[in-house]
Amino acid sequence: MFELRLLCPEDRVEPVSDALEALEALSVSVEDADEGTGAERALFGEPGLPPPASGWSRSRVVALFAHEAAAREAAALLAPQDFFAGCAVRAIAPVAEQDWVRLTQSQFEPVPITPAFWIVPTWHDVPAEATHAIRLDPGLAFGTGTHPTTRMCLRWIAAHPPAGQRVLDYGCGSGILAIGAALHGAAGVDAVDIDGAAVQSTRDNAAANGVQLMAGLPDRAQGLYGTVLANILATPLKVLAPLLCGHVAPGGALVLAGVLERQTEELQAVYAPWLALEVADAEDGWVLLTARRD
Repeated sequence: MFELRLLCPEDRVEPVSDALEALEALSVSVEDADEGTGAERALFGEPGLPPPASGWSRSRVVALFAHEAAAREAAALLAPQDFFAGCAVRAIAPVAEQDWVRLTQSQFEPVPITPAFWIVPTWHDVPAEATHAIRLDPGLAFGTGTHPTTRMCLRWIAAHPPAGQRVLDYGCGSGILAIGAALHGAAGVDAVDIDGAAVQSTRDNAAANGVQLMAGLPDRAQGLYGTVLANILATPLKVLAPLLCGHVAPGGALVLAGVLERQTEELQAVYAPWLALEVADAEDGWVLLTARRD
């Protein structure tokens, strides 16, 4: 395998990338050419805010080809094109053979939620100190235990075991919160998501962990629950306020995540007609909001 490395100004990245795909590149990636220098700049902003820029002023475009001849032919075909003006070929070089599966797996280590509660990929052994462990591999659905919002929700579950309760995981993603609730004694767990792939992922992960739960689309959520979990983002959480609060049983808990610290008061105001949200945890700029129904 060979890579063709190009340097492109911001306004040339899209047409060059499209051309590389048309020339049957196996993949095309775009990076900040000034990464690690004083000219480096952030491209992606915080959730809910527009990005500070649409692209980098200078981008490194890397295209992979199966053979050196294909990479050189692509470079030769691009050079005379009008849209290639201002671009430059930096290199055509072989890509070292790697065990991509092992390389990917090495990025995911067991994640401690508490000293006794861990998220463990299937290629790792469960730590000896773990009394509860969720076996979970990275997949299409959100929720591997590495994000602060997921960790905070799982910490809350471990500290407030829903033993004997009905639990609702709204926006279940991979099903990690629903599985965590089941492992901590929930009597029944409904996990719902608008994404069919997330629903299937939840079912598969529940089966792999030997827990029973019901996963489906949002209309599966029916009645009252002792614990209602929703790890989404602030905007949908605002829209869902009456629905989520309506599912919380007397004496039950509402647990919300996906909220940035600066969004706390806004969420509290939206939920005030139904429940009084309080900050129960915080990590890396994110907060966990919880409330109890009298």
